[in-house]
Amino acid sequence: MAGLSWKQKENEAGIREAVEVVREHGETLPPISDATAFGSMFDRFSDAKVVLLGEATHGTSEFYRARAAITRRLIEEHGFNIVAVEADWPDAARIDAYVRHRKVPDTDDAAFERFPTWMWRNDEVADFVNWMRDHNRDRPEAERAEFRGLDVYSLHSSIQSVLKYLEKVDPEGVDEARGRYGCLSPWQSDPALYGRAVLTGRKRPCDQALLDQLQSMLDRRLEYLKADGGEAFFDAVQNAKIVHAAEHYYRIMYEGSTESWNLRDRHMFDTLQSLLARRENAKAVIWAHNSHIGNASATAMGWQGEFNIGELCRTAYRGEAVLIGFGTDRGTVAAASDWDGPMEVKDVRPARPDSHERIFRDAGLGCFLTDWRENGQQDLKEALSRPRLERAIGVIYRPETELYSHYFEAVMAEQFDAFVWFDETRAVTPLTHAHGKGMPETYPFGL
Repeated sequence: MAGLSWKQKENEAGIREAVEVVREHGETLPPISDATAFGSMFDRFSDAKVVLLGEATHGTSEFYRARAAITRRLIEEHGFNIVAVEADWPDAARIDAYVRHRKVPDTDDAAFERFPTWMWRNDEVADFVNWMRDHNRDRPEAERAEFRGLDVYSLHSSIQSVLKYLEKVDPEGVDEARGRYGCLSPWQSDPALYGRAVLTGRKRPCDQALLDQLQSMLDRRLEYLKADGGEAFFDAVQNAKIVHAAEHYYRIMYEGSTESWNLRDRHMFDTLQSLLARRENAKAVIWAHNSHIGNASATAMGWQGEFNIGELCRTAYRGEAVLIGFGTDRGTVAAASDWDGPMEVKDVRPARPDSHERIFRDAGLGCFLTDWRENGQQDLKEALSRPRLERAIGVIYRPETELYSHYFEAVMAEQFDAFVWFDETRAVTPLTHAHGKGMPETYPFGL
């Protein structure tokens, strides 16, 4: 340690101490291939109403497969009945219809074709989706587990979904809806340009027209429910809410990342609450990036004014919300170099020596769970309570600028309730072949 400053030596000593504590408390996990054994290690969280499962990247196979094994266990053995993911509502609605043995919504679009396609159109998700369909097959419709999207990006698809619904239940009202949504017509294919046009004064905001449309649908609730049932109405209203939220999102995205981030995560949380309110004994599993499901107030994100669905869940549900982070040291990941760029399989650099990830790697346990949710683990909490760097790889990965692009400070003990670690991981496999006997290729992701 020669040549290190006093501060660096102190930090290094703190990390080495944390390594020993994590090694003592870490619980080695069974292979993910043994889904039952792997999932049973998470029975301890079954008393929660909401279990949030993170990921350190949007393109790592082990994260998806581990979340699938955990979710299967929570559904099969502990009554969880909602899987809500960081994905667009209309795309997830196609998957939901498939897993619950309902008619897949009519649309010209296949599911999850918007960049980044590999995030949900991959073998790992397809395997889990087909498991959900099999699990639901012989169960009463009211008891079937559902698959839902939480995100806000589906402006065009959500508008089309609302209009198709109104064509069925309110042929006279659909023209009025088209007029209101026409405010956004020139920008539906690239809504970011709408936000720029409003910012520069070339376009008046469309928010009031979109709010009027949503309110009109809510005012006619009884009429619409009588015409086409509760499920279709709920889906249409949710799409109308997305249109309104998306307009606001794209309008403020040029004003700063904090405002648009908060609007997006608030929408995801509100969607979750709507899902939980719809069924008795509702219990949900959330799949989203660590940056969404970890408590933002314990990270640099929160320190600059951002919040997320994890923080909102912890505030709303307290001990009934469990926040579980996921991490890795090295391997490969599916990611792009630029937004809308092609997917590449990239090498993940080993974690920095001043990071939380270094602590878990140096614990030397391979694949393991660290859980500090319950009492009696004060030494573990203290070891993970110092602000350190943490890595976040989204759909874009730029190893050459990794420190600037992918690391942020976090207090892990307050950010999560538990952490799942894999020393080495590999990229997800984009969906290219059929899953499920008798199903068309890539069904239900494309028809």
